[in-house]
Amino acid sequence: FCKSNRDPNKPPPPFGSATASFTFYRRKLFHPRQWVHAIVGTLIGALTGAVVAHYLPAETLNKMLPVIVFACGVYLLFGGTPKAPLDAEAPIKKKWQATQGFGLGFYDGVAGPGTGAFWTVSTMLLHPIDLVKASGVARSMNFVSNAAALTVFIINGSVDWIVGLAMGVSVMCGAFFGARSAISGGAKFIRPVFITVVLGLTVRLAWQHWFSVA
Repeated sequence: FCKSNRDPNKPPPPFGSATASFTFYRRKLFHPRQWVHAIVGTLIGALTGAVVAHYLPAETLNKMLPVIVFACGVYLLFGGTPKAPLDAEAPIKKKWQATQGFGLGFYDGVAGPGTGAFWTVSTMLLHPIDLVKASGVARSMNFVSNAAALTVFIINGSVDWIVGLAMGVSVMCGAFFGARSAISGGAKFIRPVFITVVLGLTVRLAWQHWFSVA
């Protein structure tokens, strides 16, 4: 999607995250009013990161990615998942939302891979919600940062529209069925899929940034 000389997988089209986010919202598993601080922080962070991405070498960050992504998978594999609070409408703590949003939004603007995993794990650690709702937050914040970063790349003329739109249609279909499966299957479905995808992403990133010869 991105025609810059940096990571060709960045920024990802926001179509998939938009579709998944809307599905979680319709099922009342994501309430935007509870996450205003995180949304604003993510938006600012992603815009900043996308601008910085044009000037900051990412070699060091790329070499760290496999370790960070792998740590998320290990946490969910051995750390378990929190139970949903007794009151499903309990208010979400605002503390750390802006910091969490800015940090992960900035990362998504600069690099991108593994952002959903980072959102899912950090949300379960910082807020009292279960894996299903944490997934809804992750997809929604992914959409915010993807859209913000994409805006910057469009302004800079760094978007391959034909490839991006073709990818977007396929991703939307996958995101629609994936979100519905996650909601209906709950944590028992999400947990093994999440771990498998994260471990697969770890192998891919390690091969790409550690062993691949450019």
